[in-house]
Amino acid sequence: MSDHTRAHVFVSGTVQGVYYRASTRDAARDRGVDGWVKNRDDGRVEAVFEGEESAVEAMVEWCHMGSDAASVERVEVEYDDPDGESGFEIRR
Repeated sequence: MSDHTRAHVFVSGTVQGVYYRASTRDAARDRGVDGWVKNRDDGRVEAVFEGEESAVEAMVEWCHMGSDAASVERVEVEYDDPDGESGFEIRR
């Protein structure tokens, strides 16, 4: 499991109300990545991705574009050891 990682991501820009969370969920499920995504009160989107390093990196890169209607200004990422996420969900 040493090839697995966890990325905690914060995305800034026009990322709420533009299907960013649903698109993130779909992209993560397509790549077999576990975790969650949610809107923050400060206007950012927060997400956690866990899985194979290459798949997690693909999700981090995906966050720079996001949904078709999104306008991403900044992506901040913190890496850590996996915490045992299972499946991928949108949190409220």
